[in-house]
Amino acid sequence: MEKRTVIRNSFGVGPEGWHSYDYHGEIVTGAGIFVLTTWRKGGGVDGGGCIWADQSRWSTDVPERPISILALIHYRNWVGLGPIDLRGCEVSVYLRGDNLRLYGAECYFWVHAPGVRWHFSSNPVPIAEGHWAGEPSKFILENDESRWHRSYSSADFWRHSYPEGGPRLDSVLGDAHSYGFSFIGFSSEVQGRLSMAEFEILSGG
Repeated sequence: MEKRTVIRNSFGVGPEGWHSYDYHGEIVTGAGIFVLTTWRKGGGVDGGGCIWADQSRWSTDVPERPISILALIHYRNWVGLGPIDLRGCEVSVYLRGDNLRLYGAECYFWVHAPGVRWHFSSNPVPIAEGHWAGEPSKFILENDESRWHRSYSSADFWRHSYPEGGPRLDSVLGDAHSYGFSFIGFSSEVQGRLSMAEFEILSGG
C-alpha cells in the first residue's frame, strides 16, 4: 500500500500551532501556559521554514513519570482539527540543536489523549547540533506497549472514557488529541535552542 501524508508541517507561513509547555507557569497562574514557538521563514532545511523554542518557554513537567520537558507540543484542536489515528503511521522530522545543553537527556516522541500520555521510549530521536542533518529521522509508531511508556495518567480525566486499569496505548494512539517531542533523563533543566523543520506523518505503506 502506498504511503499517504496525513500531517505535514513545512512551516512555510508560520508555526502551524506548535508550542512549548511551561508547567511552572501553569502552577503559578492556575491556567495552562503554552508558549508559541518562534517561526523563521528561512533557516530551515534547504532554506525552508522552521520553528524553534528554548528554556524561556519550557519548564520541567513534574507530574510526568519520569519527569520530562514538553519542549514541542501540538494540540490538534488549536488548528481546528479533531483527534487522529496514528497507529502504524510513520513520523519524519528534522530536529536541530543550537548550543543545546541536554545534561544527559534524550528526546522522545509522544502521543496524548485527555488525561494520559504515552512516550515512544524505545526510540530516542536524534538532534543534530549546530546544523540540519543530511536526512530526516524516521520511525514507525508501532502499536506495541512494550516499546512505549505511559508517563502520565490522571483518573480524574479518563475514568469515564476508558475501561478499568486506565487507557491502553491502542486507545490513545488510535485517537490522539496531541503529540510532540520531549526531553527525558536530564540531571538539570535542558538549556538552549531546539529547532524543528519538515515534520510529517504518513499512513499506509
